[in-house]
Amino acid sequence: MANERATGRIIERLEIVIDGHRSWVEVDITESPLAWLARRRGRDGRSFIDAVQLMAGERLRADFTRAQMMPRTTADWSGMGRPPARHAGRTGLDVSEAVLAAKQRVARAMEVVGPEFSGVLLDVCCFLQGIEQVEHDLGWPARSGKVILGLGLNRLARHYGLSREVKGPERGAIRSWSAPPDAAGRSDGG
Repeated sequence: MANERATGRIIERLEIVIDGHRSWVEVDITESPLAWLARRRGRDGRSFIDAVQLMAGERLRADFTRAQMMPRTTADWSGMGRPPARHAGRTGLDVSEAVLAAKQRVARAMEVVGPEFSGVLLDVCCFLQGIEQVEHDLGWPARSGKVILGLGLNRLARHYGLSREVKGPERGAIRSWSAPPDAAGRSDGG
């Protein structure tokens, strides 16, 4: 369900089920490339990114915003000569501590996903660049960005502890592990 506010933004409330728990996420679908990708379907009928990937990307974006990492285009004179304000949230942190904590969360997430995915995740999730623009800027072939973004979002979701409901055996899961047999045919090495 989408509703339009006086600002011209369209806020869509999405229901996400993770590990049997239902959550609601509000996304501005006019500005979020992730929401656009979540609404679009591929030839197989599945959306380009799933609910868990969307949630991971929006969580990264929320921390990026809290960390005040977006480049400023004007000077910020708001804090001149005043002590730090107390944060109104549950944490009890003052604003500068909350900003630092958010910066640390973003840095840790980028460290975990690695250099292969951190750039595309920052460009799409945080700087809100469209996937075609990212592909063009990086010189990637058309439609390759969706695959790379999806892999990065999967790694990010795993970092955040988000998981999907799996029906049937998980694809690619290791079902058993054994050592190769030695020269005598024994697999236990002894």
